[in-house]
Formats: sequence, C-alpha cells, structure tokens
Amino acid sequence: MTTVLETRGLLKRFGGITPTDHVSIQLERGARRALIGPNGAGKTTLINLLTGVLEPSAGTIWLDGVDITRLAPHQRVRRGIVRTFQINQLFGELTPLQSLALAVSARLGISARWWRPLGSDARVAPLCDALLAQFHLDEVMHRQVRHLAYGKRRLLEIATALACQPRVLLLDEPVAGVPEGERQEIFDIVGALPVDVSVLLIDHDMDLVFNFATSVTVLVNGAVFAQGSVQAIADDPRVKAVYLGEGTDAAEPAHG
Repeated sequence: MTTVLETRGLLKRFGGITPTDHVSIQLERGARRALIGPNGAGKTTLINLLTGVLEPSAGTIWLDGVDITRLAPHQRVRRGIVRTFQINQLFGELTPLQSLALAVSARLGISARWWRPLGSDARVAPLCDALLAQFHLDEVMHRQVRHLAYGKRRLLEIATALACQPRVLLLDEPVAGVPEGERQEIFDIVGALPVDVSVLLIDHDMDLVFNFATSVTVLVNGAVFAQGSVQAIADDPRVKAVYLGEGTDAAEPAHG
C-alpha cells in the first residue's frame, strides 16, 4: 500500500526530557491506525510534532513523499493534515451550520470575503448539508454550540475537521469526556469515515480502538514499543504488562 504519512527518527527533547524518542512510523493510504500507550507515553507530543505545533529536535516528517518537517501548521492543513483535540476547540456562539460553513469557506479560500454573508457562496451549502447529515447534526444545526450535548460537540469537531478534506485525520481522544450513553454514536460515525482518509486515532477506550483500528502502534516513554495488527497487539504479553504497569523496566522499545 502507498505510504501517505511517515516519520523518520523523530526526536523531541525538552532539556533532559525526551517525550518523542526516535519515532519512525508509516501510515498507509486509507489506514485505520490507533496510537496507544500509558499516560505520559508521548502520544499527544507526537501529534503536535505531526501538525507543526512543535518543532522536532531531530528527524523528519514526510507527506506523500515530500518533507514537511519545517512547514507551519496552517501549511500542513492545506496539504491535508488535520486534527481534533482532547478538549474541543469550537466557538460556543456559533451554530453547527455556521461552524461548518466557516470551515468549508476557509478551505475554498473565500472566508476572507467579509462583505459577503457567511455561506452565501453556492458551493458551501451542499457541502455543509452533507456533513450535517453524515454526523447526525441536522436536527441541531441552528442551535448554538454551547447548548449542544457534549457528544454532539465532539461530532461537530470531527465534522469540521472533515470539512477541510484531509488526507490524514488525527483524532486525539474523540470520546474524552463524552458520557457513556453518547459514545456509541461517535463510534459508529468514526467507523464510517471515508476510506480515502487515513486516520491516526489516540484513545484510551479499548472498545473504540479495537472496533475501529486495523493496526496499532504502542508508545512507551516516547519510543515505539510495539506495532502490528489489532489482534497481535491485543495478544502481546509485553503490551499487557505495560498497561498493567508491570515489566516496563525490562522492556526494550523498538526504534525502527
């Protein structure tokens, strides 16, 4: 399969702390990859490096064979790397329809036309309608985001990311803080994301991980500890030991 996103020896140091330790991973086109590991393993730091929020101390990041290591975050979004956050970044005063219209307009390069009403371009409305239906937001499209159930806000954040038409979608704990009764809707919609979008998912909810992912990368102490299919990782006694908090001192992380 064609590799769409790759890191080679990615390293990040903060003084004597190394949250990302020579990480080399490959994400294939259309992949459904989970990134898991104990708290403090370096998962969010890796996402921040991939999106340009942090600059690596060493190593490189490649998108479709092009080195994007030094590109600014907004340039990476334009090239197709889009993320969601552990804590949603939505505007509470906007509605889902307005939020999506803003995201679609930005992607089309027309959001700076301040003299025209938001969404007045004929290309915007059909795209917004499709996303509202896909993410089960059509019934609340005119309700302010701050009044939405938290699960709906999570869905809107993913919909807003998808409005950017990403080639790689980075989902950072999409069900974090979502009540148990609202999680299944998110599970179902995340599972039905377009097959041409490569997804890297961070989450501690193993039900979501095992139902969604086809492959898993395990980080421990900033380094790649194990990689493989969902079943192989689920059966790996070393991974079980890490999650139980046993045997990590003897574990040898994989640097390749």
